[in-house]
Amino acid sequence: MKYEVDLYKPVKDYFTSEGYDVYGEVNDCDVVAVKEEELIIVELKLRLNLDLVMQATKRQRLSDQVYVAIPKPKLSFRSQKWRDICYLIRRLEVGLIIVSPNTDGEQLRIIHYPTPFDRKKSMQQSKKRRNRLIEEIKGRTGDFNIGGSNKLKIMTSYKENCIHIACCLIHHGPLSAKALREIGTGEKTYQILYKNYDGWFDRVGRGIYTINETGISEVQKYPDLVKYYNERTRYER
Repeated sequence: MKYEVDLYKPVKDYFTSEGYDVYGEVNDCDVVAVKEEELIIVELKLRLNLDLVMQATKRQRLSDQVYVAIPKPKLSFRSQKWRDICYLIRRLEVGLIIVSPNTDGEQLRIIHYPTPFDRKKSMQQSKKRRNRLIEEIKGRTGDFNIGGSNKLKIMTSYKENCIHIACCLIHHGPLSAKALREIGTGEKTYQILYKNYDGWFDRVGRGIYTINETGISEVQKYPDLVKYYNERTRYER
């Protein structure tokens, strides 16, 4: 599809079949459909971009039923990027139409209608993710990451927990998970030692763990946290 005008006929045919009188290019609006007091505005674009989104939100000053119509994208409808795009459009309470005029099958598909967005319901559906976010913050002792970075290693609460355990083992020598928890390394101590994703720890007896050379070397890459936990360890136990 090369031109925006190629989108017009399928859109007009659809709304005409729904009983609307449809007009093109009315006061800068690409498509206007009218049925009694109901007014629908559709903006046509070859791709969904910021200009189209801004144009659609401006049209909401004239009607609460505004759509954007674009050709069928190359993106998979199951891809995360496409789902994110749909979420944004729904969040703006704008309808989304996909047009495939060169196919023998369905030429027009309404992905979603311009209905009110329920923000409270959306937040409720994301409650688990919100709780994980809060728990991650609670598990951190400070801000050791640079916001916006994407090529640097991210310090997580899990990694901090590993460093805390490592510092305790360096200071106290081999210990059990129970003894480490009593020191204050947290409820996830046994899981961290048992799964040992980073390969820092070795089991040297029944339920007894120590830090190996790899762990001692790796933990030195985090001098600020090592200093913090070494200070804590001096007063523990």
